[in-house]
Amino acid sequence: MSGLTFIKLNPPQLLIVVFLFFAFSGMLLLKLPVSTTDSISLVDALFTATSAMTVTGLVVVDTGTAFTLFGQLIILFLIQVGGIGIMTFAVLIFIMLGKRIGFQERLILQQALNQTSVGGIILLVRRIIIFAFLIEGMAVLLLSYRWIPEYGWVDGFYYSVFHAISAFNNAGFSIWSDSLMQYVGDPVVNIVISFLFIIGGIGFTVLTDLWYTKEFRKLTLHTKIMLFGTLAINLSAMFVLFVLEYSNPATLANLSLVEKLWASYFQAVTTRTAGFNSIDIGSLETGSIIWMLLLMFVGAGSTSTGGGIKLTTFIIIILAVNTFIKGKHEIVVFKRSIHQNYVLKALAISTISILFIFVSLFILSITEQTDFLLLLFEVISAFGTVGLSMGITSDLTDIGKGVIIFIMLLGKLGPLTLAYSLAKPRPAKVRYPNEDLLTG
Repeated sequence: MSGLTFIKLNPPQLLIVVFLFFAFSGMLLLKLPVSTTDSISLVDALFTATSAMTVTGLVVVDTGTAFTLFGQLIILFLIQVGGIGIMTFAVLIFIMLGKRIGFQERLILQQALNQTSVGGIILLVRRIIIFAFLIEGMAVLLLSYRWIPEYGWVDGFYYSVFHAISAFNNAGFSIWSDSLMQYVGDPVVNIVISFLFIIGGIGFTVLTDLWYTKEFRKLTLHTKIMLFGTLAINLSAMFVLFVLEYSNPATLANLSLVEKLWASYFQAVTTRTAGFNSIDIGSLETGSIIWMLLLMFVGAGSTSTGGGIKLTTFIIIILAVNTFIKGKHEIVVFKRSIHQNYVLKALAISTISILFIFVSLFILSITEQTDFLLLLFEVISAFGTVGLSMGITSDLTDIGKGVIIFIMLLGKLGPLTLAYSLAKPRPAKVRYPNEDLLTG
């Protein structure tokens, strides 16, 4: 790892290079005859590898039938590495080998884990690894209890491992072509799978804070905002989907009340970058689709396995708007003020994201003969690394697949990482006089 220091790249650039290396390596492995039941194109192999590395879950070929066991294990490895983080795994290996981790590597980790400083970064990595494997292991046991009696010891255990890793890392890959639609009312599957991607999407810094802090008032502001924000957005999403889809015969209408509640809950939380579905996404009402677009754009938490602009970014913008409307000059939440720099960062993330989404939609509107709403859903799903689709992924042209590949990378790495890799920020050395500007 120390060998990386001689490369004249800043941390964002190096992170992108390493990520692309793994994605292209995954493409080559998935293109091997031993990986597939039938030959797939290089574009489809790259799309699948990128979708796995970015823990998105969009697929151009059916995972359970197009790939052999070897190919599925490659996908699973990419999901695990992409979800927890490439640099996190690198640190794990170097810790096991007893190697020293230098300041340059800590800077890369800071960028990869979206931390504000390098202090305590190695400790955070250790905790991430412990939490990840502990939670995944417990989930495998619970899912095995459900699936071994149904599929037998070997298949039942394998399905449990695959879906536990996929769910915790918010990947959304499934062995079954209909995802989890056959388990729409199954409480064990719904609870375990949703618990995994909620925990994975809430962020590792929140998990460590909850584990080591015994009193709520001593939790960090980030943790408090994430907990209340996650609860509020999940409950509101469940209520909206339940009401809008209640009479839809293609989704909830033919289900029992209990199954309706499970389906509404699952679809509400899965849009936070998880990618699994228990009802047909392509049959949702237009209002539900638009609501899910917002949820996917917002995404999961910072330092999590999910994508999107991040929940804290969205909340900061809402708080800033509320503060401005009330004529105040300081954002205050939980008796703590938020510095203006975080507001500017939130605006930068959102603006860059919207611009890239707009450009992607513009290109896809030219290359693809598909309804605009379907294209919009596909792009937002890719950006949020959600993996939900209205059924057009496999029908995209090679150019369209290339656009979605780029958006998946953008959603996983973050718009600011890409921006910093292109232009290194420089502090202003000269201050100019202020002048009024008409807005609004």
